[in-house]
Amino acid sequence: MDTRGIDQMLSELRSVSQTAQGKPAGAAEQAAGGVNFADVLNDALKDVSAAQSEARQMAQDFSAGDPNVNLQDVMVNLQKASLSFQQMVQV
Repeated sequence: MDTRGIDQMLSELRSVSQTAQGKPAGAAEQAAGGVNFADVLNDALKDVSAAQSEARQMAQDFSAGDPNVNLQDVMVNLQKASLSFQQMVQV
């Protein structure tokens, strides 16, 4: 599972928290222009949506009797999609 989007979101949340407390944000982020929270959040939501769509499609393929899809892979992908959604809700 790719967690780069979530890591970027957490970095942005820390930066916003420091700014709200009156502390300067990291110099590296300021030099690079910082990270746009809305873009990071949007990318993370797209990743979660893609994981859910992939899991749903795999479950449909298994239900249709596709010999290339096995139950273990379906269950693992459904759990990954569920966990990524729950992680997004928690963040």
